[in-house]
Amino acid sequence: MTEIKKQEKNKVYFDLTIPAEEIREAEMKIYKQNKNYFNVPGFRKGHVPKKIIEQFYGDGIFFEDALNEVLPKHYQDAIDELKLDVIDQPNVDIDEENFDRKKDIIVNIDVEVKPEVKLGEYKGVEIEAVPTEVGDELIENEIDKQRHLNARRINIDDRAAEEGDKVNIDFKGEVDGVAFEGGSAENQELELGSGSFIPGFEEGVVGHEVGDEFDIDVTFPEDYFNEDLKSKDAVFHITLNSIAKEELPEVDDEFIKDISEFDTVEEYKADIREKKTAEVEANAENLRINRVLEKVADNMEVDVPNAMVNNAIEEQVRNMDNNMRSQGIQLEQYLGMLGQSLDDFKDSMRGDAEAEVRKQLALEAVIEAEKFEISEKEIEEYARETAALYFKGDEDKQEEMVKTMIEDNSEALKTDLERKKAVDFLVENAKEVEAAEDKEDK
Repeated sequence: MTEIKKQEKNKVYFDLTIPAEEIREAEMKIYKQNKNYFNVPGFRKGHVPKKIIEQFYGDGIFFEDALNEVLPKHYQDAIDELKLDVIDQPNVDIDEENFDRKKDIIVNIDVEVKPEVKLGEYKGVEIEAVPTEVGDELIENEIDKQRHLNARRINIDDRAAEEGDKVNIDFKGEVDGVAFEGGSAENQELELGSGSFIPGFEEGVVGHEVGDEFDIDVTFPEDYFNEDLKSKDAVFHITLNSIAKEELPEVDDEFIKDISEFDTVEEYKADIREKKTAEVEANAENLRINRVLEKVADNMEVDVPNAMVNNAIEEQVRNMDNNMRSQGIQLEQYLGMLGQSLDDFKDSMRGDAEAEVRKQLALEAVIEAEKFEISEKEIEEYARETAALYFKGDEDKQEEMVKTMIEDNSEALKTDLERKKAVDFLVENAKEVEAAEDKEDK
């Protein structure tokens, strides 16, 4: 029977006893798998006895591989017996002081486990109310986007560039007379007054005419993303290739017919309002969930293990790396453009990662406290909903996926449903209150 020797915060220490006979059997297995690779004078390759190999290469030649062969099962059995929820790989050490290959092997294990969570108030927590009103301004903004997408571009050659114009420029930036990475481009489109470039750049283009070549002196902001350029003075050599302005179409029924399936402006606005309302409400629900979980996490007591935070960071980095690779960009290349190392990037994620881990632990603690029941019928319905998303209209494939999910992933489905029930429970019982500034306005 395995017993915990001691526990320090989230780290558990225990010993495993590996029977000597089991090690010997594993060593023989390793020997048989590898005997063809050993060369010993006087013996044909593949026919060197195990004992001779041990004499020639060392008594423990097969021991490490044999231990690695048998250890995982003993470790997993101990984890199951002790009912430990481990969150990291274990540290493994052999008791060398009492080590004797002819006797049972004592293996010292220490591993981090999920921390104990002491929930504070979680039912009926107060959160700041989430506005869901879709105002006229939001509708007009959507229409303005369509106006700009369908605007007529008019080239200008009889006046200097003004704010609001769209210009095409070549530029080359230098700091202390030396060009820097990402500081030059040709045929760059820029809307003057958009704030797309650093302060002073767009203002420096205003007043110049097509064909002008000129310099702009600027200072990079203190909070600029590239560490090497923060607060640095720079000069940009500019060539102004063209100036243009947009002529926006009038918003009338004819314009609406051209850009949509609707006949009138009012019909188009009603459609935008309906879609925006659904979008705003979905975003509001996600914001409510986040605010509730943050509040529950703030109210609990827990010692967040570094291992969980590190795992969360690594997962985010992997996801970001995969997304960028799908777009043909290397993560290291992207970080280089930002003037960041991978380690610096991971450090910058630590605060958010820890907050996410706290919310995860809070939700799991609520699930344990409330003991939500999940029926087999709910699991099947959830599997069917999931399968329908993957194979719309193909009932045979849906049935096949449902069967596989229930047979192979029933516990994972149950966990998902428990989390959903816990989130719904917390949000339904939360009390939305107006922000202090909103109360003052009334």
